[in-house]
Amino acid sequence: MKPKHIYLTACILASLYGCKGNTQPADDTAGDGASAQTPVTVTTISDSAMVDYIDLNATSVFQQKNIVKANANGYVQKVNVLPGHSVSTGELLFSIKTKEAQSIGNSINVLDTTFKFSGVNKIKAPGNGYVTQLNHQQGDYVQDGEQLAVISDRSSFAFVMQLPYELRSYLKNNQDVQLTLPGGEKITGQVASLMPAVDSLSQTQGIVIKVNSGNPIPENLVAKARIIKTIRPHTTSLPKLALLSNETQTEFWVMKLINPTTAVKTQVTKGIETGDRVEILTPKFSASDKIVITGNYGLADTAKVKITP
Repeated sequence: MKPKHIYLTACILASLYGCKGNTQPADDTAGDGASAQTPVTVTTISDSAMVDYIDLNATSVFQQKNIVKANANGYVQKVNVLPGHSVSTGELLFSIKTKEAQSIGNSINVLDTTFKFSGVNKIKAPGNGYVTQLNHQQGDYVQDGEQLAVISDRSSFAFVMQLPYELRSYLKNNQDVQLTLPGGEKITGQVASLMPAVDSLSQTQGIVIKVNSGNPIPENLVAKARIIKTIRPHTTSLPKLALLSNETQTEFWVMKLINPTTAVKTQVTKGIETGDRVEILTPKFSASDKIVITGNYGLADTAKVKITP
């Protein structure tokens, strides 16, 4: 019986020693977790104006082009313009000598000096604009009604913006449209008219924007037209880095400090986004509230944090 008592006593001592050894590390681990703090930086809410907008392409065009045509069968005797030249109404463009005058020459004037027959027809510019196409040169034979040149009417210059039809309601806020040209130059245009048809594939409608620019703008230049969707004169906003969301982006929250070392998860409703800021609709934060901006990713609710500069 004595060996049995010795064996039982040894088992009890081993169990007590094992319980003591397992308990001490657990206490140490718990102490380390309680003192762990995540370094973060914080920001505050700001009150400012925010604008929600979209940028669309707008192409420069001359809506009206005048076709200069020959008024008789004959030979082009003189050409006074070149492609790209600016012309004014009534300016002499071409001189055409009829084929009859070319054949007869000055025979009629020799027979009768008072007749003063030349057989030369003068063709003048029908309006102000630029010569965008020149079809004939000096010495060419042309027929009556044949195209000699194309003059783009300067007064018909405009930008045509392709607007998705579902955004048409936003035009009421955009009677003045800002255009950004390649190179960064900005000009202001006014909505002049709407095309009476939409593109069957893209379902976009052409919007004519008239501009007044001191420098000539070439045709087919693509500019960026800014369409304002929403204007908030005074609203509260936070940097986008402060906003967290779930995988489907159906819920949004921020980490708000309730004391210098504790951040809690606060559900928010966001509004428009502009640049690097986002509008916060609810809740109403005060100017003294501190919101975590960096180090917030992955923080649990009621997390221990340490504010760093």
